[in-house]
Amino acid sequence: MKRILFLLLILILVLAAGCTAEPSASDPGGDTGSITHIRLPMGFIPDPQYAPFYVAADKGYFAEEQLSVEFDYSDETDGVSLVGAGELPFAIVSGEQVVLGRAQELPLVYILEWFQRFPIAVVSKAPAGIEEPADLAGRTVGLPGFFGASFVGYTGLLAAAGLPDTAVDAEEIGFTQVETLLADRVDAVVGYANNEPVQLRARGEEINVIHVADYIDLVANGIVTNETTIAENPELVERFVRATLRGLADTLADPDGAYEISKQYVEGLDDSRMNVLEASLPLWEAETLGYTEPESWEQTHAILLEMGLLDEPLPDLDILYTNRFVLEAQSGE
Repeated sequence: MKRILFLLLILILVLAAGCTAEPSASDPGGDTGSITHIRLPMGFIPDPQYAPFYVAADKGYFAEEQLSVEFDYSDETDGVSLVGAGELPFAIVSGEQVVLGRAQELPLVYILEWFQRFPIAVVSKAPAGIEEPADLAGRTVGLPGFFGASFVGYTGLLAAAGLPDTAVDAEEIGFTQVETLLADRVDAVVGYANNEPVQLRARGEEINVIHVADYIDLVANGIVTNETTIAENPELVERFVRATLRGLADTLADPDGAYEISKQYVEGLDDSRMNVLEASLPLWEAETLGYTEPESWEQTHAILLEMGLLDEPLPDLDILYTNRFVLEAQSGE
């Protein structure tokens, strides 16, 4: 009888060892043994612009922090919702989404500013003579839609230049900026500085590019978490930020090597898209990588109010972001 009980106990222990615990609210990444699995919503398709994250994974920086990162190429809004609900610990999100999420009482906190320059730009054919915002008056501009970072950046550009939105004929064209501009259906299009201009130049088109970041400092793409993760698992945030910054620094230092690594993560990637990574590098550079400026949040908040996307001002912008983890990572603490 004792032998039977002993064998039953062994069987129970073996079965238990084969089970994996589900992620909890206090550890939304899911801790499997000594390795924490992180599902990271990226907000876009596999692309060379994600090279810093690919580098961090390939060089073992995440592994050194006892992290296993799964790249999830779902929509940005999915990341906002899941992190805001505490179901995931991190996502890549544009700054205006953090402000809008907070207005909906989602406890989001922006912890690392990956894009130091807001990446939205207005692109036109050179013969159109659109070289500065004032030149947009009386012109037709195509936008993907009246939503998201493109619309916020476009509105911010007009506001910074003192140009009323009624002075420009804005049209919704979907994500067909390159084809629409080449067909001369609009005078200019709004897109990402490391995307549409790169494609147009690759086709031999002479273009003018007006960078939103040259006129107004808005908060761009970065890493967002939530208040619960910071309060209950700050070590997880520290480890993730530290590994991400190492990948970012290596990418800036060796773009060619980072691009080669990206080929392992982007199916069918060949040497023809190195220009995408090259166009992205200036958008990431900073004296302190990952640091976010209070003034950027003030201007982003003001533009969202002007657009009517916020019903009323947020009472405290300081809760939107923290530089704590970026500074700790770079000080070696």
